[in-house]
Amino acid sequence: MDLNLRKAILANVANNNQSELEDTIVDAIQSGEEKMLPGLGVLFELIWQQSDESEKHDMLSLLEQGVQQGV
Repeated sequence: MDLNLRKAILANVANNNQSELEDTIVDAIQSGEEKMLPGLGVLFELIWQQSDESEKHDMLSLLEQGVQQGV
């Protein structure tokens, strides 16, 4: 079976509004389930691709702070 996980995740949220996308993200983080990590990765990929260099720099700064704090 040829499963394209990225396409499946995108299809699953394609019609979601901002509130639904937020719920998806919050639920994935709060559940702490490892199986949710690929979905969060795909969503982050979309954010990264749509961001300009300044926004990417801001995200990297926040990420660095979180990593250093051991979030």
